[in-house]
Amino acid sequence: MNKELMEALDILEKEKNISKETLLEAIENSLITACKNHFGKSDNIKVYINSETGDFAVYAQKTVVEQVEDEVTEISLEKAKMMDSKYELGDTVNVEVKSKEFGRIATQNAKNVILQKIREEERKALFNQYYGKERDVVTGIVQRYNGRSISINLGNVDAVLSENEQVKGEVFRPTERIKVYILEVKDTTKGPKILVSRTHPELVKRLFESEVTEVRDGTVEIKSIAREAGSRTKIAVYSHDPDVDPVGACVGMNGARVNAIVNELRGEKIDIINWSDNPAILIENALSPAKVVFVMADDEEKTAKVVVPDYQLSLAIGKEGQNARLAARLTGFKIDIKSETQAKEIEGFMEDFDADEEYEAYEDYDGYEGYDGYQEYGGEQPEDSQDTYEDSVQE
Repeated sequence: MNKELMEALDILEKEKNISKETLLEAIENSLITACKNHFGKSDNIKVYINSETGDFAVYAQKTVVEQVEDEVTEISLEKAKMMDSKYELGDTVNVEVKSKEFGRIATQNAKNVILQKIREEERKALFNQYYGKERDVVTGIVQRYNGRSISINLGNVDAVLSENEQVKGEVFRPTERIKVYILEVKDTTKGPKILVSRTHPELVKRLFESEVTEVRDGTVEIKSIAREAGSRTKIAVYSHDPDVDPVGACVGMNGARVNAIVNELRGEKIDIINWSDNPAILIENALSPAKVVFVMADDEEKTAKVVVPDYQLSLAIGKEGQNARLAARLTGFKIDIKSETQAKEIEGFMEDFDADEEYEAYEDYDGYEGYDGYQEYGGEQPEDSQDTYEDSVQE
């Protein structure tokens, strides 16, 4: 019994995640290669390996002839009779080949075949492992900066966090643990090449799935997400259980759940709003924390006209237009925001608004009071006052 060989195969199977059958196949191919280097051909070589004990034997199949012209493939009748008297001309005889007799070059080539197979299988195992994690979030350790890219160790392989996928302003120290979103896994001759991101909107979604049980089990669904990495993210959530508040589930007790995500994103603000199938209500929620007077949405054209109080116009638009921009991405509507004064001054702007239809659309909605259906994390929530709003714009 070849105990040492089997122990070595067991170790390789555990450490490299390569099946024992594959390793035994590599040994078989290496012996055939050694025979080819030693004899010059290997077409008649057969290798038998016992997968239980690790014992192996190499045989050359030779044809019985009267006069031998090729010693590799033929054997004389006299020698065949010495092995077994039943052999006759034309029979095939299995002659055992002593692998110990192979020369140095043949042995080295056999070794190279085994090592090459191990490298190929290791590369394949790594690719399959991380290909299954594509479009998912993993934890990595910052290794080093390679120019403007960052090398992130994911355990068995290094990933690349390119400059385009980095959040502006984020600086990492070597050995620091961070969460990244796997964008793509490519199979190359040097092993899998993994591209990761810190800016992708799906990163936020996956973080909520890991932190919020209701999101993970499907009770609460993240219907839409819009993100400007490093600054602010808006997500619209919907509950499939009427007894579960989707916003409250995502926030957690005392904000524990969402704050864990905010900390992972280095203080990025997160707005959580209720999803609605009514586009007008959805747009109003998306423009939070700004109050909205009227919303007229065209579902076919994917456009919307919004009227806000005069003192809420800048808050609705947001700093450098961020709030309106994220609301448009979140809802999929092109949103035209006007103050009450502007709406009255623009000819034809208010003609689309029919008071009866407007209030019919909001029959269960009594106007925007407080922050119902909306939560902002990662920064202080604005108050209902012009002074607070102006301070936030100046910041």
